[in-house]
Amino acid sequence: MRDKNGTITPVKILGIESSCDETAAAVVEDGFRLLSNVVATQIDIHAQYGGVVPEIAARSHIEAINPVIEKALRDAQCSWEDIDAIAVTYAPGLVGSLLVGTLAARTLAILHDKPLYPIHHVEAHVYANFITAQTETLEPQLQLPSKQPDFPMLALIVSGGHTQLVLFREHGDYELLGQTQDDAVGEAFDKVAKILGLPYPGGVSIDLTAPEGDPNRYALPKSKLASPYDFSFSGLKTAVLRAAQREVGKDFTFPSHELSGLLTAKQRKDFAASFQRVAVETLVDKAEAAFRAYQPSAVVIAGGVAASQRLRDELSARLPITIEYAPMKLCTDNAAMIATLGYYYAQKRAAADPYSLEVVPSISMAQTAWATGR
Repeated sequence: MRDKNGTITPVKILGIESSCDETAAAVVEDGFRLLSNVVATQIDIHAQYGGVVPEIAARSHIEAINPVIEKALRDAQCSWEDIDAIAVTYAPGLVGSLLVGTLAARTLAILHDKPLYPIHHVEAHVYANFITAQTETLEPQLQLPSKQPDFPMLALIVSGGHTQLVLFREHGDYELLGQTQDDAVGEAFDKVAKILGLPYPGGVSIDLTAPEGDPNRYALPKSKLASPYDFSFSGLKTAVLRAAQREVGKDFTFPSHELSGLLTAKQRKDFAASFQRVAVETLVDKAEAAFRAYQPSAVVIAGGVAASQRLRDELSARLPITIEYAPMKLCTDNAAMIATLGYYYAQKRAAADPYSLEVVPSISMAQTAWATGR
């Protein structure tokens, strides 16, 4: 950005994220340098319910949103005069949670006369991979990629709500190659963890439990779909349930929530390992097929399940390309990814009207402002 004297000055974007159960704010400079990254998590609150309770999540966001934004500005050593624009998650997510974040962003945009950019949460996950530098004052220091990924870029997006393969030709120019036809992979991890009696969040629990089990103990199926790039995890989840019922001598009518009390510690570990193996192989099989077909210059993974070490190891082993992974802290929900994508929106898109911006709880990446022109 050039000031009135023609001098190029850094562009600082404040990102705000509240799509589910994390209240987050961050400041990113020039679309790659992380100045602050603040996340107030609700995991402990929702863990006692075995999953996210939307009403509780929204109320928790209301309590946390202003302190989180203020801390992000302090950590970045920024005043409102230093902020060039605000980026906020408007879709997809829990409607109550989205409303809290967008209302805060809209109000601040009006009060401080800042451009406002609505950001698609799933698309933003990919942009965690574009953060390659950080301020020296940031704690803790993160192990970031050495450079931004080149285009064309293949992105495997894996989270609690989404499983997609997307080919990016440039910022805002992408094609959705395939997606889940039922459960997202992160959702399957959570449901299997609940069957096995492992604590929420399920992905983390299975990642910790699986290394102690036998990944070949139980024969579990991989889905077969007409599209080579689509996914399905509902059958795999059901296969785990039926195998666990048989293992403890019960039929298919036995309630899933009572199974964990009958499984031994070894059975629990073996089921976690067997499920994780098949789920990860399914993801990598599809990613490898897309890589062979499209020959991208870079491959990235994004979303909460991208924090899985087994997925990272398998993908690196199967693809003939060096993959630099975003730090695990930036794979789960955060505002740094929102601010980073906001920078690229600001280069090509007009700002939104803060008086009329609305949340959209469910919308595909194919319907974002890049694709629709809105």
